[in-house]
Amino acid sequence: MTKQMVHFFELPELYKILLELKNSLSFDINNYQSKKELSNAITENKLDFGNSIIVAKSGENLLINNNKLEEKNILFIDKFPIQLNKLIDKINVHLIQHQYNFKSNLNIKNYILNINSRTVFKDNKELKLTEKEIDIILFLNKNNKPQKIDVLQSQIWKYSADLETHTVETHVYRLRKKIKDKFNDENFIIS
Repeated sequence: MTKQMVHFFELPELYKILLELKNSLSFDINNYQSKKELSNAITENKLDFGNSIIVAKSGENLLINNNKLEEKNILFIDKFPIQLNKLIDKINVHLIQHQYNFKSNLNIKNYILNINSRTVFKDNKELKLTEKEIDIILFLNKNNKPQKIDVLQSQIWKYSADLETHTVETHVYRLRKKIKDKFNDENFIIS
């Protein structure tokens, strides 16, 4: 699993201190020294807000590309100086809350997928899914194009691509059937 990312905005001293402790942190760090630099990163999709937060001074107006960043993506620090262990604790708590909230409701096609409860919702109907079914849906959604069986096999099950197995086909078949039976949708997984 990749580490979550913490982006420091206009806090170069704090970034330098944490850079020295980087190997002992549970998250990766990055530094942005200006709104232009942060704006470019957002425009170029270098910030994965599902897996990262921004740390900034309280009262900072983070209006980027005419869009105000959502407060759930930002940890505002209101008092300086701050004890380093308290700052790291605040960051870790915010990352955990952010990750949980991000996984609570993902929109995929016309469905809402709640990874935390492993449930998919549509039109007041809900369907419980297995962890592998969630993994399949997320992988296919992320890639936006048909995937070969051996790719699914290696990426989701971590099996060798040349291993002869029907695990992928069986899981995809069962997932399609569950979706069709519950939501009468034959096009959720097309290929």
